[in-house]
Amino acid sequence: MTLHTSHALKTGREGFYDITSAVRDAIRQSGLAAGLCVVYCPHTTAGITINENADPDVVRDLLHGLDKSFPDRAEFRHSEGNSAAHLKASCIGSSVTLIVDKGAPLLGTWQGVYFCEFDGPRERRYHIKLLAG
Repeated sequence: MTLHTSHALKTGREGFYDITSAVRDAIRQSGLAAGLCVVYCPHTTAGITINENADPDVVRDLLHGLDKSFPDRAEFRHSEGNSAAHLKASCIGSSVTLIVDKGAPLLGTWQGVYFCEFDGPRERRYHIKLLAG
């Protein structure tokens, strides 16, 4: 069994958007008891990650750290002027894979799934693919 869902998201200039509930809902609605869940971002200036979702300062700190690690630079040549966003997206990655057990994603107590925007505001999409196994 496989199931694919596509989701729309409106984003601001930059931020982490908690999509954990959408992932849980997709698993629940599919009836999948055990398998894998892949969450994928088809954009080059956005990404998907798993990190703490209990303290909002973690997201703020992640964004601050990414800005410090990948600042805009005068020597960047990409004509759209968003090379820093491409670097951040490459660092974060475009997908995560979760184990599904007993109809739920195996996430740690403090973990959540985030869509990461680095070049907004935009209308974005992300995909959830469920695989039985």
